[in-house]
Amino acid sequence: MTALTRHAFAKVTSMSAASPTRLAPFLLLLFAGTLCNSAIVPFMGFFLIEGLGQPPWMLSVYAAIAVSITVGLNRTFARRIDGGAHVFPLIGIAATGFTIASLAMALSPSLPVLFSFGVLGYGLSATAISGMFALGGNMAERNGIARAKFNAWMRATTSTAWMIGPALSFSIAGWLGPASVFQFAVCLAVIWLSAWRLGLPRDITAKAPPKAHVSLGGAPFDLWLAAGFIFCLSIAHGLTFSALPLFFVQEVGLPDFAPGAAFSVKTFVEVFAIFSTPFLMARFGLRAPLLVCTCLAVLAIQVLASVESLPEMIVGSALEGLYYGLFASLGISYIQSFAQDRPAQATAIYWNTLMISGLLAGPAVGLVAQLSNFQTVLHLAGGVAAAAILVLLCGVARARRRPAG
Repeated sequence: MTALTRHAFAKVTSMSAASPTRLAPFLLLLFAGTLCNSAIVPFMGFFLIEGLGQPPWMLSVYAAIAVSITVGLNRTFARRIDGGAHVFPLIGIAATGFTIASLAMALSPSLPVLFSFGVLGYGLSATAISGMFALGGNMAERNGIARAKFNAWMRATTSTAWMIGPALSFSIAGWLGPASVFQFAVCLAVIWLSAWRLGLPRDITAKAPPKAHVSLGGAPFDLWLAAGFIFCLSIAHGLTFSALPLFFVQEVGLPDFAPGAAFSVKTFVEVFAIFSTPFLMARFGLRAPLLVCTCLAVLAIQVLASVESLPEMIVGSALEGLYYGLFASLGISYIQSFAQDRPAQATAIYWNTLMISGLLAGPAVGLVAQLSNFQTVLHLAGGVAAAAILVLLCGVARARRRPAG
């Protein structure tokens, strides 16, 4: 561990025991924005295929356009944030994009509207999460809260929103029809806009520290190596996440409620795992917990691939929640540790990596399942998680060879 990284982790124990609850308006804004995105993102594939009767390949087209918009704007916004631009209007742009897209889809839930207002607005709205995480660390330090601790609070907030959003949208689709989800999204947009107006200071910035005060020691390559690790473990999770519902129901023969129950167990354990990460980082640093987390990912995925009953599913889902909760919180701190002079861009790389891996996971699941079955997808995910171990060990080896600085 470099002297810079040791100094960063020392802040976890040296800062005052200030409570993140003083930043409750910020967390509420993060929750509202994540709730909006989580209610729509997983629903769009269902709406395209079930609501509009489109072939499955149309989902890949929509996802490619939306993710391209988000990735490009994340990079642009990150540079502006690192340069000292006000964050308030950037979050407002994302919330407005969501509002316009939802309103257009509520008035005319059709394919032309989806591929114009919908894909642009929802692609734009997804930039809010990266911006909020880039700003969150800065706000935490201003309020005497360790960045790692507040990262855990933010990850727990987003996980909680993801527990609620998809369940709400799919329940509404079942009760009132798929098009009703967009009317519901308009209501959520009003909440997001209100939280933005009331919960974020107009002049807040998160300018990066001067480069002269930071010793990176070869960080550009290390940063992308860290992104490679995030990519491998994220795509392993994406493959698992996409394949499990159909694997449980079609191949194992579990009841229809099983995928929902598995997701609830996973996210429940995930929140507790996230809150454990500040202690783990203060006690063991970053790399050792990440290595254990990645080995746990391989184990969890293989347990899930061998499920034959509901109790086994519960055990596998708990293991999945444990590893992914640790990864979700440790991963973002790991990438940020290689770019102390440009935290917003490092955060954008993290979120862009998650989105790109998610985009690739969907078509990969369909292709592999078409050639074999969904259990094979899970075995493939385990192999990708094992590759993440090798990438992480490469990063550890490089860090040990570098002189402390």
